[in-house]
Amino acid sequence: MSTLYGETVRLVRAPFKVDKYGNTTSERDWSAATRTEYTGLMVQPDASSEATGDRPTVITGWRLITPKGRDFPALATDRVEWEGLTLQVDGKVGRFKVGGRLHHVEARLKEVTG
Repeated sequence: MSTLYGETVRLVRAPFKVDKYGNTTSERDWSAATRTEYTGLMVQPDASSEATGDRPTVITGWRLITPKGRDFPALATDRVEWEGLTLQVDGKVGRFKVGGRLHHVEARLKEVTG
């Protein structure tokens, strides 16, 4: 395996909360999240931004990339733990195909502080 794909991440997926009447809500229960470890991935810096004002905010971007032929089953509602950071999946995950077969996967991740 290439040294480019040497990162290990944990995919964090939370179920929906259930209200007192037994109805599923649209809110995630992060205290009941499952964690699945994936190895052999690449994580690179991506675009970042800062906002000033009453509440300064920094959004740090990262890009997760799989090697050729490997899937990473993240959803836009998931989180990723990597290098002591908890990152949000930012939008839909890109699954790139060549000739109808999966070539690789790219996921934009973000950390929001402030």
